[in-house]
Amino acid sequence: MTANAIEIAGLRKIYAAQGKGAPKEALKGVDLCIPKGSIFGLLGPNGAGKSTLINILAGLTIKTSGTVKIWGFDQDVNPRQSRAAIGVMPQELNLDPFFPPREALEVQAGLYGVPKKDRRSDEILELVGLTDKANAYARTLSGGMRRRLLLGKALVHNPHILVLDEPTAGVDIELRQMLWQNVRRLNEERGMTIILTTHYLEEAQEMCDEIAIINHGEVIARDTTSNLIGRMDGKTLVIEPEGGVPDIIDLPEGVTLERRPHGALAFSYSRAKAGANDVLDAVKASGIIIGDVRSEEADLEDVFVELTSGK
Repeated sequence: MTANAIEIAGLRKIYAAQGKGAPKEALKGVDLCIPKGSIFGLLGPNGAGKSTLINILAGLTIKTSGTVKIWGFDQDVNPRQSRAAIGVMPQELNLDPFFPPREALEVQAGLYGVPKKDRRSDEILELVGLTDKANAYARTLSGGMRRRLLLGKALVHNPHILVLDEPTAGVDIELRQMLWQNVRRLNEERGMTIILTTHYLEEAQEMCDEIAIINHGEVIARDTTSNLIGRMDGKTLVIEPEGGVPDIIDLPEGVTLERRPHGALAFSYSRAKAGANDVLDAVKASGIIIGDVRSEEADLEDVFVELTSGK
């Protein structure tokens, strides 16, 4: 068996023209491998192609060309096995309003052909925190509870891979924390591979081992989270001065100054051209007394903006 949970090669999707418009190429020859047991982030701006990619993985959209292997099964050769290996928690709250959670899980398990003796509806309800709502109609559940039920439905056939499409969009902090506790538990205890799309970049930075950034239907970056952040050469030294600050400060080459509210001085520099000692020497030479100093590193949002802006 391959070491990858997902293997995508040359994946293209072209949507037919609507009216007088031209055909739209949503995916432009995507190549992507996702390791087994990882928590993998799939990020990109709206319209980048993320949803199309996920829908192809889930078997909901037919690709134009390319190959997709899920848990070693080629979608074209073994469609049933490939679909059984993956569970998808969609972004949309698509629930039957008249099915209670337990019954909804039972129906979903039946659709996947899970024998009654192997169904784990009560275990899943406990996992997602809906045991006390097992027999309540779905229409009476809050938005957060409905999202929990969507997660439960994605787990009924015990998939090897779980896709979470914007799982925490519009939910409160408590539910978000509960969801990520469950996701980590599934990953650590069962070795489940997690694929996450999210607009909360700090969430991806905290959760994901590796990240791929997709834009205009192409993967423009793919690396470990730490390596992606490490691509940003910039660093900022923030100094809280004591006493007065001169109007002009003689700065080393490659260093810029931003005067922040309440008197803080933010010195940004490229680590390839200058260092913290150069900044501190310039500050001292200007007669500034340093009351406090701290550094600011680039985060995933900085990387995302730099890679996707203007492209």
